[in-house]
Amino acid sequence: MIAPIFQVCAASPAVTALLGTGPTRLYPHGEAPEGTERPYAVWQVVSGSPINFLNCVPSTDRYGLQVDVYAETASAADAVVNALRRVIGQHAYITGFGIDTKDEDTHSYRKGFDVAWLVSL
Repeated sequence: MIAPIFQVCAASPAVTALLGTGPTRLYPHGEAPEGTERPYAVWQVVSGSPINFLNCVPSTDRYGLQVDVYAETASAADAVVNALRRVIGQHAYITGFGIDTKDEDTHSYRKGFDVAWLVSL
């Protein structure tokens, strides 16, 4: 089982208004297909562990996710981040804020945040 970030975000009208449908421009493994329309977001697992107990096997895993948004303008990146945070925050914990810059390779504004997602097994 993995964190259901795509399913949660793709079900949100606020997110799909910004990232579209068919496909929703939210991609795993930290990379989007070449030529993807902006704005788009990527996510990746950067940490994780089972929540262990002394008297039984783990029933929950903790996933640490990094989410990055790429957009043509800073305000568009902010709008996507805000929409993603609102919906993800209903299911997981926002644990930090990452990069906020203009990416040299893509010439896109890039803004990111970190998430801790608890997934029952």
